[in-house]
Amino acid sequence: MQLSENSLSIVFENYRQDQAAIGLPLLAAAQGQRTVAWRDGEAISAARFLTHVQEIAAQLPPAATAVNLCEDRYAFLVAFCAIALRGQANLLPSSRAPQAVAEVMAAHPGCYALGEALPEVPPAHFRHLPGLLVTPASATDFEVPFIPADQVVAVGYTSGSTGVPKGNAKTWASFNASTAGNLRMLHAEVGAGFEVVATVPPQHMYGMEMSVLLPLLDAAGVHAGRPLFPADVAAALAEVPAPRVLVTTPVHLRALIESGVAMPPIAAIVSATAPMPVELAQAAETRYGAPLLEVFGSTETCVIASRRAAADEPWTLYDGVQLHPQPDGTQVRAPQLEQPMTLADIVTLHDAGRRFRLCGRHSDMLEIAGKRASLGDLTRRLQAIPGVQDGVVFQHDGGDALGVQRVAALAVAPGLDEQSIVEALRRAVDPVFLPRPLKLVEALPRNETGKLPRAALLELLDARS
Repeated sequence: MQLSENSLSIVFENYRQDQAAIGLPLLAAAQGQRTVAWRDGEAISAARFLTHVQEIAAQLPPAATAVNLCEDRYAFLVAFCAIALRGQANLLPSSRAPQAVAEVMAAHPGCYALGEALPEVPPAHFRHLPGLLVTPASATDFEVPFIPADQVVAVGYTSGSTGVPKGNAKTWASFNASTAGNLRMLHAEVGAGFEVVATVPPQHMYGMEMSVLLPLLDAAGVHAGRPLFPADVAAALAEVPAPRVLVTTPVHLRALIESGVAMPPIAAIVSATAPMPVELAQAAETRYGAPLLEVFGSTETCVIASRRAAADEPWTLYDGVQLHPQPDGTQVRAPQLEQPMTLADIVTLHDAGRRFRLCGRHSDMLEIAGKRASLGDLTRRLQAIPGVQDGVVFQHDGGDALGVQRVAALAVAPGLDEQSIVEALRRAVDPVFLPRPLKLVEALPRNETGKLPRAALLELLDARS
């Protein structure tokens, strides 16, 4: 018997609703003794973790949403799951700055905030997460709760690097789908049963995927800290057993290499949030003897592809992901997306559409006097000038008398002057794309993941020297 297309659609929809009703487990690889996290050198079992989750969930107030401000990664994990277990959604602002938190809370009336430490400026309706250091005295039966597949468990906000932060809802089913791709990538390189140390905050979608969802949805453990300085990263790696996966960013990785601090053996390095220079990737693989896996994604889509940056490979799409170039970017279809989504990235497809190369972002493409360039390429050339430690090229707000949007630049370059940097750039780019002005600064206003919010760049550019 052959079903009509309409009948097949009804069958699929009924199946989807059944799955949503049944739900998906909060914790995969559900053995009570398996390690979920490492905190202060101690392994925290799945059984102990779930007891903490249930205790916190019982104390949460009724609400639809809650801002998860926990800095300790284990506290974040507990709060994330407790909030979800109560049928609420975790709000993940682009930063923990009071204004950013206040803006997110204003967009979700009735929400509250939760954290393990009292902020200097506590947001409205802040609740303190009780201490988690003491193992619960009562021994409870180990039973993994289920979360409805279609429940929104998180709303992640973009970084604001291209404008105003925007919220993106994530269901438990979509997180399960996107994590499957990350697990296939990591299992192919290091096998199962690895431990994660991350330098990125869990509130960022990259940090969420690589340091929160991995220990929840695989037999992986995560270090509770967020080490930033090289010695702290080395100490955190030493506190977890091999095989170790270091989750970081190009900015953090460059600092690790330049510090010369020795690291325990690393099985793989994962990087995102900014383009990985080939030279930096090669230096990292040589120094640490581990593959550097660069992942590509966004807050809107989660990770959809990966590559070995050291070999300057094209990006390989995860299973089930399709890209469709559009005039204003690239349409993405992926298992974790209910509807296709268009990103501003411009790509060229290769190998029957299974691989791609980035050509820049639609918003980054410049056209002045009939000539074209990208802000990403101009930034790369600025950073390549000897003596420039960091730098960025970006567009002014508004245009000149002819309506042309000129570019500006900020550079960290002790020992150099602005004119010498401009002259070095003149040898690398067309004169129409030379930044006016180029301003020397002590440091760029990078956020916790190394990104540069546009508002902060404009503020620094306009500030008096």
